[in-house]
Amino acid sequence: MTTPPGGTDKGLRSGSLGLLASVALGLSSVAPAYSITVTLGFVALVVGELAPAALLLGFVPILLTAFAFRELNREMPDCGTTFVWNTRAFGPGPGWLAGGWVPLTATLIAMTALAQVSAGYLLGLLGLDGAADDAAAVTTVAVLLIAALTAVARRGLRVAAGVQYVLLGLQLFALVGFGVAALARPGAADPSPSWLNPLAVDGFGPFAQAVLLCLFIYWGWDALITTNEETRDSDRVPGRAAVISTLILLGTYLFIAFAALSFAGTGTGGIGLGNPDNATDVLASLGPPVLGPAVAKVLELAVCVSAASALLTCLVSSPRGTLSMAAHGALPAAFARVHPRYRTPVFGTVFFGAAAAILLVTLSLVSRAFLGDAILCVGLLIACYYGITALACVWYFRKRLRDSPRSLLLRGVLPLTGGLLMLAAFARSAYDMFDPAYGSTSFHGIGGVFLLGTGSLTAGLLAVLTARSRFPRFFRTGRTTVAAHLVTVED
Repeated sequence: MTTPPGGTDKGLRSGSLGLLASVALGLSSVAPAYSITVTLGFVALVVGELAPAALLLGFVPILLTAFAFRELNREMPDCGTTFVWNTRAFGPGPGWLAGGWVPLTATLIAMTALAQVSAGYLLGLLGLDGAADDAAAVTTVAVLLIAALTAVARRGLRVAAGVQYVLLGLQLFALVGFGVAALARPGAADPSPSWLNPLAVDGFGPFAQAVLLCLFIYWGWDALITTNEETRDSDRVPGRAAVISTLILLGTYLFIAFAALSFAGTGTGGIGLGNPDNATDVLASLGPPVLGPAVAKVLELAVCVSAASALLTCLVSSPRGTLSMAAHGALPAAFARVHPRYRTPVFGTVFFGAAAAILLVTLSLVSRAFLGDAILCVGLLIACYYGITALACVWYFRKRLRDSPRSLLLRGVLPLTGGLLMLAAFARSAYDMFDPAYGSTSFHGIGGVFLLGTGSLTAGLLAVLTARSRFPRFFRTGRTTVAAHLVTVED
């Protein structure tokens, strides 16, 4: 096995993925069918027919951040990604919190939503509508899905990538088929270039809200970079795949947005995108009139497998993040255990599967509304760690920005702009979430989503203090080279 340039040998199987497989993992982690169906309606409620403009501008900070990730990966192709990069740039404390705790917490919360959505759609597709409306039945099936996908992730990247090809292919086939059919239906309006004009939005507030909604729709592509030590040409392919996957997402989302607007318009009644009753599931509302009830089931299947596919990618990426943290002496050594046959972080994979299942059951028992607000707070965490990592790129390369115009642009100007936009989104998100009307819960006049989001960050600060006492060598030296022997488990 060869160690990737600038990386460390952690026992993973190098050369398992090429560019195409990396792009597939990046796209799958975003869950495009699920993301567009639960986000487009809310964007349309805020800005109407200018939803494509919001999708386009919401993509800008994502693309700028992707450039930062690409440059950092070229320099430090480590499966710890944001943890290693932020530690190298800002030190062990910020690295552990912003690069480790925050993305892992956001992913864990998102996994509960993905499992629940996939389970609900699966029961509906099987004709078990009563069970699909029963919280206990949905939670039970969701836990079983987590267990099954944990077993797939444990078998290794090649197996996971093969499954992802099938799931992603179904998603893209269904989305493109829906878009073509919607544009071709009699009575569909001609798409207008004016729908891409951000200057037509009535005020900054509504547009900022729409762009914030769009951050969620693109989130997740960075999961593919956690496989960099298992990718051929690991210092280049993951970064290139990150940029390619985000561009494909933009094209797909714009196509679906134009098609949906052309067919349904922005009316507040019927199938219009301005109807609040359609906002939570646009494809379920538009599928039957566009494709017919029978073929519309393919769209439901696409959303089901989209959520399952993203869940699988979470179970691939997060354990690799904790593997790196453990290998660098920042987590217990158990997380560094690699299966001798499958070459996967076996303990971390099972840990994250179990943690997601326990969190899902716990939140479901507390309240379905509480679970929904927990999912909404993920946006705050996304903007936090994306923004800080983009700034880490600028700070890490600060002494080399004058080496060339390329370095100044790709390691300085673009990441700095992306980081500031992300942190502005973080501040705006926190401001909006403070409102008790934001989400479904509140406490003493403060929005429950705000409390959950800031609570997650506060818990992270407490976790850093605990980790500092448990792993003093890492926090004293900020080492980002392997600090412990890797442990393997037997079959």
